[in-house]
Amino acid sequence: MFLIGQSISFTTREGIIMTEAAAKARILELTQEINHHNDLYYQKDQSVISDLEFDQLLKELISLEGEFPHLKFPDSPSQRVGGTITKQFPTVVHKNPMLSLSNTYSEEDLRDFDQRVRKGLGDKPYEYFCELKFDGVAISLAYEYGILTRGVTRGDGTKGDDVTANIKTIRSIPLSVGKVDTPSYFEARGEVFMPRDAFIALNQSREVAGEELFANARNTASGTLKMQDSSVVASRKLDCFLYSLMTDDQKIYSHEKAIQMLINMGFNVSPTFARCSSIEDVLDYIKKWEEKRLELPLDTDGIVIKVNSMEQQKALGFTAKSPRWAIAYKYKSQSAATLLNSITYQVGRTGAITPVANLQPVQLAGTTVKRASLHNANEIERLDLRIGDTVFVEKGGDIIPKVTAVDLALRKPDLSKVTFPNHCPECETPLERNEGEANHYCPNITGCRPQAIGRILHFIHRNAMDIDSLGEKTVALLYDKGLLKDPADLYELKYEDIFQLEGFKEQATSNILQGIENSKVQSLSKVVFGLGIRFVGRTVAEKLVQSLKSMQAIMDAREEALLEIPEIGQRIAESVVLYFKDEDNLVMVKRLKDAGLKMTTEDDISIENGPLSDKSFVISGVFEHFSREEIQDLIKINGGKLVSSVSGNTDYLVAGNNMGPSKRQKAEKLGIEIISESDLQLLIKG
Repeated sequence: MFLIGQSISFTTREGIIMTEAAAKARILELTQEINHHNDLYYQKDQSVISDLEFDQLLKELISLEGEFPHLKFPDSPSQRVGGTITKQFPTVVHKNPMLSLSNTYSEEDLRDFDQRVRKGLGDKPYEYFCELKFDGVAISLAYEYGILTRGVTRGDGTKGDDVTANIKTIRSIPLSVGKVDTPSYFEARGEVFMPRDAFIALNQSREVAGEELFANARNTASGTLKMQDSSVVASRKLDCFLYSLMTDDQKIYSHEKAIQMLINMGFNVSPTFARCSSIEDVLDYIKKWEEKRLELPLDTDGIVIKVNSMEQQKALGFTAKSPRWAIAYKYKSQSAATLLNSITYQVGRTGAITPVANLQPVQLAGTTVKRASLHNANEIERLDLRIGDTVFVEKGGDIIPKVTAVDLALRKPDLSKVTFPNHCPECETPLERNEGEANHYCPNITGCRPQAIGRILHFIHRNAMDIDSLGEKTVALLYDKGLLKDPADLYELKYEDIFQLEGFKEQATSNILQGIENSKVQSLSKVVFGLGIRFVGRTVAEKLVQSLKSMQAIMDAREEALLEIPEIGQRIAESVVLYFKDEDNLVMVKRLKDAGLKMTTEDDISIENGPLSDKSFVISGVFEHFSREEIQDLIKINGGKLVSSVSGNTDYLVAGNNMGPSKRQKAEKLGIEIISESDLQLLIKG
């Protein structure tokens, strides 16, 4: 056991000799710097360093804490990256119940609420505090002596689930608060949400992976909070707005003061609140935000109105289900009526058939809508659609708007009912529908053009084999010429196959072949992801590889074994087993193996005598042709060693754009060679 302050030397993973005292000082320095940048970003909307530079600081802190675990504190920002695996979430009884609010959609109901408040307070003066009602997941955060100790979901209002490990990955939630007036114990309550941009980006990545798209940001945030692996939660970029402070502190006499105290302690509070002196001011606030709320980076469906005085809140009390001093006004869904001109049936990479309504353009929530989701055959049947119908379209948390109803009063008598096709609109293969699933599928994986092309495009995507010299048009051309039917065909392409295509010259042909050859260095997890197994995204592919270590083991695994792996549920396990029961898939994987792709995690180990062996590298900045992860892979694959900070033991600093000046200055001072990504490639080629 080591005592803090002992004069003991350690060798870090980067090969740097560091005493415990030096490590402690550096950990403190990194913690303060990371917390400073978090505060700038989330509280002051400022960013003075790049995401890559921030990540480097965090990686250095994690590395030091790994070498000196007794110096890791419970509020260390390293907890933001997650890594905790939680098989089940303990149930926690709320110290104070998290009651729901009564809802209203009308001005009349709000005036009735105001009359009840006036009567309940005996005509004493009162005022309201108004806040936007965000579409997220209610959470209660407990702090003891300034340290976050527990995060609990609302649950049934009386008890909820302890999701502390996942809550700590949300960067806008303070892990500790150190203000002078902080109560020894308090609860901060708020709404965890997924920002609209993060939701769209997540669905785009799932679309690339052939995974089912999430319906809306609210449900996605809720599901994310209950995930077993907190590192996956960290990658989802959740956020949180706080709206309530619960404490025994008698100095907090109004809700407004409590909100200001949350802000002073560093909590993320939406700046959209307002104190209103009358119900008329409340109505003005509601009107102000009805359209303006659409400009916010997250979904909001209404306004929460609270009596401001804490004493008056206590006097008004509660009903069995909700407080008498608060009410939620809900905005009506954004909706518009327009004509249904036609329905397009799109074939996805996995063969799923998605119906999309083609509409007469209409303005909705600040944008022009031309298309809307119809989801599947069940939805078409439910809506009882006819081409030429006047339909109502709503825009909520979905990526594209959805058709919600038909205006039957405007339906013409001669319109025919829409029937879902029985055959694939691309290849005429009879469609299939799995028991318990809403979607129809085309089973013609290799012969259905959009499926085959989509499968290959997925395989060459940058998150998979990263063959960026190939594009969609080239893949389609090679497919139409009969040269590409599945991903394994890529590794059998010859120079003359490509060169003879219209518009291809020597350089373009060589670039494609070189890109295909370079892809053989990609890790096993990228190969697994590239196969395009239904429901197997990047994270699931990594989990499979981490647990099973080889392609053969994944191919041989039974459902029971797969279900033991974190984040692998029944649907994913069934999909993996089904994929490797298909003889065509087994043949393709064997061809990929014969082509030289990595099939075990041992293949990912650095080459001991590679061109970069015994050399250490620091990476900084943003690169033009490679992602940061790809440069790291290049270095490791060719025998090099990655270090997080520049020191006398560093051989090279690989510099990209927007590199922080401190690393460059230190490298120049120590005489360390600074190279570009092109220089790194030359080093590898020798």
